[in-house]
Amino acid sequence: MKQFGNIYVIAATAVIGGALFGFDISSMSAIISTQPYKCQFNRPPWRTSAGDCLGPNADTQGGITAAMPGGSWLGALVSGFLSDIYGRKTSIQIGAIIWIVGCILVCAAVNIPMLIVGRIINGFSVGICSAQVPVYISEVSPPSKRGRLIGMQQWAITWGICIMFFLCYGSSFLEGDAAFRLPWGLQMIPAAGLYLGLLVLPESPRWLAGKDRWEDAHNVLTLIHAKGDHNSPFVAKELAEIRAAVEFERQNSDVSVKELFHPKMINRTHIGVFTQIWSQLTGMNVMMYYITYIFAMAGLGSEGDVLLPSGIQFIINVGMTVPALIFMDRWGRRPTLLVGAFFMCTWCSVNAALFATKARAPGVDEFSTDAISMVISGAASKAVIASTYLFVATFATTWGPVSWVYPSELYPLRVRGKAVALATSSNWAFNFALAYFVPPAFANITWGTYVLFAVFCFMMFTHVFFLFPETANKPLEEVVNIFDDTTPGSTKYIGTPAWRTHNERHRAVAVEQNQGVGSDEKIGIDQKEGAAV
Repeated sequence: MKQFGNIYVIAATAVIGGALFGFDISSMSAIISTQPYKCQFNRPPWRTSAGDCLGPNADTQGGITAAMPGGSWLGALVSGFLSDIYGRKTSIQIGAIIWIVGCILVCAAVNIPMLIVGRIINGFSVGICSAQVPVYISEVSPPSKRGRLIGMQQWAITWGICIMFFLCYGSSFLEGDAAFRLPWGLQMIPAAGLYLGLLVLPESPRWLAGKDRWEDAHNVLTLIHAKGDHNSPFVAKELAEIRAAVEFERQNSDVSVKELFHPKMINRTHIGVFTQIWSQLTGMNVMMYYITYIFAMAGLGSEGDVLLPSGIQFIINVGMTVPALIFMDRWGRRPTLLVGAFFMCTWCSVNAALFATKARAPGVDEFSTDAISMVISGAASKAVIASTYLFVATFATTWGPVSWVYPSELYPLRVRGKAVALATSSNWAFNFALAYFVPPAFANITWGTYVLFAVFCFMMFTHVFFLFPETANKPLEEVVNIFDDTTPGSTKYIGTPAWRTHNERHRAVAVEQNQGVGSDEKIGIDQKEGAAV
């Protein structure tokens, strides 16, 4: 079968795996406020005095929403082993098949337990894809484009959120349970496209070489980086370096998850894990899952009336991810993370102050969920809406894409699959906790929920400043040196202080050009890992 080797085609196809996560987020956020959903998954006393269905209470809705990230946590943990055995591409295809099975169950759900099981299966798929798509792309990307290409995963997530939200909005005008079953069923289509699209894309040459499929690895390198020229000196050089890497890894074959916690590796392991944890503790998925609750509290009307205003933030999310894709490698990782944490702390603080000083308690039966525990109006309402939009724009330009790029740059090849899987699993563990926590939090501590996220953003700013080094545009040997510098005669690993590391994009581009290939054709630094480790 003919295969395509254009790096942008490879990335654009693979990141559909990220879009699956986006579809799930907005399919829940747009549907939980509609009457057909509430009537299908209702609770005693069943209806308000106005005759509307109450739907699940705050705790139950938190559990339904959290089922997907709970499954994703398990899927991410499993994905490292799956990827090492079957390959990067094949593991993503397996995730696509699992997604279709989950969608069938969710679409056919007649009660809450069936809905939760379907969402857990969907989550298992998302966990596999979200962990292995960055690994797959990183192993075929040029260093000067690596951030942009891996960051496309976040952009695909934003597109999935936006597309599915407006599908749900359109379906909300349908009668009966078709209002939520139709969009839940349509989620299967992208997964089928992902599976079929990957059939005509190559496997990672690194993985192929590790399985002694040297001819296949040579063919993939030729396809991606030499436009079919098997005699390319550059391909010969890269293949030799991959061979050296594989030999090195076999001589050091005692590789297990325990190595990630070795003193030599623990620092980068903790950084990768906390990159994903902090991306959740920003509170962004509160805006994604429960935006209809937030805008109802902002005085825009009942839960069903806020769907269209809520959709604006999803458009902002898509549009503001683009600057990060274009300029992320120029900006560097550290400045992007620091600026994002500072401004997100600011927007959360603004919302906390406004709700604390201007909100009132809702009237009896004013809303059908106790998660909507305060209502604000007038100029303060407009300020909350503006601050919410600014929060989304900040996350989309900073932590959103960088949180997927950064972990894949930290580790040697021999542990990358497992390390990124561990980091991604921490993302889903905290996603699960927050998805379950937020409705009861709004019900019980009201505006204090925003204070909590503001504190988290302040903590992540401090953490990044002191411990997160710059990795953008650096050859692997320099990334290794950042973490592995030691003082003579010392057994302690004393790396370069994070605040002394810098982005050196111009030098990276110059090196690629001096090697006789354009930056679009230069294989990533991950292919040079064996020589550096």
